[in-house]
Amino acid sequence: MSGLLKFSEAAVLALHALVYIAAKEGETVTNTEIAEFLHASENHLSKVLQRLSKAGFVTSVRGPKGGFALGRNGGSIKLREIYELFEGPMNPNACLLQTPVCTEGCVFGGLLANMNTLFIDFMTRTTINDASRTIGKETGVK
Repeated sequence: MSGLLKFSEAAVLALHALVYIAAKEGETVTNTEIAEFLHASENHLSKVLQRLSKAGFVTSVRGPKGGFALGRNGGSIKLREIYELFEGPMNPNACLLQTPVCTEGCVFGGLLANMNTLFIDFMTRTTINDASRTIGKETGVK
């Protein structure tokens, strides 16, 4: 099994890019800088940032000192918003194992439902600023 939670690469890049930008506290950050930090493709990251820009989560500044900055206060951006922009609405009743056979009940009892609830609660209450404080402590990004 590869894992219970499924995130597209775009969703992962979006979450990490926003956290990185927030950790830079108001600076503009280039696509290249973010891609190098995340060890990601600049082309793919560029598409992700364009989508974030259209949704208002980042703003882009053109020119030699250009780059990306948060489009909203990082304390108001919930991780769930970003996840749902790329993955669609969260379903609290979805099977984490993506198995359609459990019609009478889950073989794991309430464990997977509890995990699903914990994940959705975490994504709903955690902001980009919350996550950037954590990543800043661990990586030294300021």
